[in-house]
Amino acid sequence: MGQAFRCYQVDQSNVAIKEHFGKFSDVLEPGCHCLPWCLGYQIAGGLSLRVQQLDVRCETKTKDNVFVTVVASVQYRAVADKASDAFYRLTNTREQIQSYVFDVIRASVPKLELDSVFEQKNDIAKSVEEELEKAMSTYGYEIVQTLIVDIEPDVNVKRAMNEINAAARLRLAANEKAEAEKILQIKKAEGEAESKYLSGLGIARQRQAIVDGLRDSVLAFSENVPGTSAKDVMDMVLVTHTLTP
Repeated sequence: MGQAFRCYQVDQSNVAIKEHFGKFSDVLEPGCHCLPWCLGYQIAGGLSLRVQQLDVRCETKTKDNVFVTVVASVQYRAVADKASDAFYRLTNTREQIQSYVFDVIRASVPKLELDSVFEQKNDIAKSVEEELEKAMSTYGYEIVQTLIVDIEPDVNVKRAMNEINAAARLRLAANEKAEAEKILQIKKAEGEAESKYLSGLGIARQRQAIVDGLRDSVLAFSENVPGTSAKDVMDMVLVTHTLTP
């Protein structure tokens, strides 16, 4: 009796497809299963329920005639309740997903200019995911997530973009340098004006002090020498200043 049965182990996160004389019979869940092979039961194969990832590189052209390579990352898995569809209806799941990704990207990107492709990559990813979900659900697969992970312009275009960005950075640096020099010149002029103002103020105060001292001297001389007026003293000062070599 023991030779009439075979034990088959199904690992965690997997299912096995059971057939009876070549016809689908049941989906076996994780665990140990005994199959009466002598009665025509056998395991046709296994199916993983784990999330799988497929990176698809698709070359296409934008509306402004720039060739780009769009890299889409698709995460998908087989649905346990539809394991028979996932096992029997598709020969190559990855090729099927890749074909749908190509169709959507090559239909979406040519409508957009290069800058818009970068700006709307999330919208493109959403379109890809919706189309995949609609198509792959009939085959027993669920699309977990779809991302546009990279957009690579043609090498020559990328080089031109780098040169444009470099030129823009140089212009910005030159403008900032000119603005800094302008500020320095303004500050320098303000400093010179302030210096001249303070210098003039000092000279004015010096002359005022001389005048005040001369006035005090004239008044003191007039008081100490009877009969002399302030005018007499000033005349004497002028004569002395004139005769002094």
